[in-house]
Amino acid sequence: MAKTYKGACFCGAVAIEVSGDPQGMGYCHCRSCRSWSGGPVNAFTLWAPDAVKVTAGADKLRTYAKTAISERKYCATCGGHLMTNHPTLGVVDVFSATIPDLPFKAGLHINYAETVLPMKDGLPKFKDFPKDFGGSGEMAAE
Repeated sequence: MAKTYKGACFCGAVAIEVSGDPQGMGYCHCRSCRSWSGGPVNAFTLWAPDAVKVTAGADKLRTYAKTAISERKYCATCGGHLMTNHPTLGVVDVFSATIPDLPFKAGLHINYAETVLPMKDGLPKFKDFPKDFGGSGEMAAE
């Protein structure tokens, strides 16, 4: 039986559920994620699109797409950020804070060349993205 984790936006109007295991977890340091999240780094969990379900409030779910790579989803009532669909990568990034009961275990850092919060944690730090996600695969120093 697949594990299931529930989450919601800030006001609770939009509820989501993810099932199974994430395909990856880590930290993004890019300017876009920092700006969208309102923090110096964004903790992400990547899921197959069919593992992510909106279980309530779909009529309140809105999308903002600054680029074709990221369709950012938020609640129209409270503005709470929930997830980002990455159609070109075939994954959905559900922000770790959206699913608080998921044990978050970061495996890497991406876009570390843009960091404003250096983190010495021994994890791999990619200057941009790993090669299998269309990046250079180049590593940054810790």
